[in-house]
Amino acid sequence: MIRVIDFLAAFFGLVLLWPVLLVVIIIGMFDTGSPIFVQTRVGRNKKPFKLIKFRTMSVETKSVASHLASNASITRFGYFLRKTKVDELPQLINVVKGEMSLVGPRPNLFNQEELIKERDALGVYDVLPGVTGLAQVQNIDMSTPALLAKIDKQMIDSLNIKYYFKYIMMTVTGSGSGDAIK
Repeated sequence: MIRVIDFLAAFFGLVLLWPVLLVVIIIGMFDTGSPIFVQTRVGRNKKPFKLIKFRTMSVETKSVASHLASNASITRFGYFLRKTKVDELPQLINVVKGEMSLVGPRPNLFNQEELIKERDALGVYDVLPGVTGLAQVQNIDMSTPALLAKIDKQMIDSLNIKYYFKYIMMTVTGSGSGDAIK
């Protein structure tokens, strides 16, 4: 049931938001010259997939988890995209493709070994990663791997339609600070 809701919401979200996506792409061309950011992330069953986002950091920024990146790497437009969470909209493509859900644990990088170990022990990779989830609306990021894995597992075990929509609404209305930067 959730997969059907994911697909329909993401598909219609892309259809309705295409003008916003187009404007962000155009502004992003002037901001970084490369407005789309694609990065390999850990998916369901630890299978790799290409996560799609709007670029918020300069092109030459090293590919590390956001909490390890320098604040100086974020562009002014990128700061706006992160604050408004518009940088996440291209992930609707990942949702339509079945690589992600709207709600689930945020997908991490393969070099985040401690987080992978913590999540693997709790079975977090048994579900699709998500655009948002309980950890995001509670401002828990990947800098605390054990806590994040614990909250991810709590969300997975209690997720139902009510909480699914609750986490989406909390994200849309501004809960959570987005990706933390040092």
